[in-house]
Amino acid sequence: MIDVTLYLAPVTVRLRAPFGTVRHHLETFYPDALRPSGRTGNFIDFDIRIAHGTGWRRWLRPQARFLLDNTEPFLPLPASQAAPLFEWGLNWCLASRPLGYLVMHAAVVARDGDALVMPGSPGAGKSTLCAALTFIDQWQLLSDELAILAPESGSLQPNPRPISLKNESIDIVARFPGARLGRRYADTRKGTISHAAPPAASRTVARQARCRWVIFPRFTPGSAPRCEAIGRAEAFARIAEQSFNRDRMGDTGFHALCGMLDKARCFDIAYDSTETALVMVRDITGR
Repeated sequence: MIDVTLYLAPVTVRLRAPFGTVRHHLETFYPDALRPSGRTGNFIDFDIRIAHGTGWRRWLRPQARFLLDNTEPFLPLPASQAAPLFEWGLNWCLASRPLGYLVMHAAVVARDGDALVMPGSPGAGKSTLCAALTFIDQWQLLSDELAILAPESGSLQPNPRPISLKNESIDIVARFPGARLGRRYADTRKGTISHAAPPAASRTVARQARCRWVIFPRFTPGSAPRCEAIGRAEAFARIAEQSFNRDRMGDTGFHALCGMLDKARCFDIAYDSTETALVMVRDITGR
């Protein structure tokens, strides 16, 4: 049984799990965040357990269950997927719990305090492009899945967890210089998945950043490259659709998103290769 506290800015997580695969996942991807539980007076934001299935399923068809504060918000998964279940469940916690942050489905990378936000629906290529910017162009990774915005300061918070990769993107990212991937999990609800460890600089240098660019990426095989500037009003509407809690935050969420976009340049890009996308981003950001 593993029982540890993870310091994952901006939250603190207690995790208990009996699965060896979860222990290996933590040792691979969170070496700087691990602390033994019970030795800190810090407030715990999320008390998570990854538990065995109950009854006969524990032995004949082993399952992994996700519990937050002893409640089970969704159905179990096969025990072989216990580690991805932790990552998916933690995303759910960050998106659904009222922490005072505006949370959006977007990747975020930064350089010199300037952040590039990339909202994207599943399959758009967001994670692959995020990994390319991180490993090839040396941007700081703030987050692969969730943009976390502090309304008071207007700053995007670092939450550099493993980059989640699916299907064909796994082999693409595995070839990037410095990329270190974990095991592959086949037959998940998203196909085959794996995770890439953030570079050490992203894990150890937790710097907030302010949004300067918003790019909506779309990978389309065989298509002609296209880069189109869009207005902030259109960007607001599209990001609002990717926000998990803007409506719940009311005026605070509305003004926070407006403030994030106030000085941002916004673009819609379509591309047929990662190399083409990197050239587009370099042209847009001048970096």
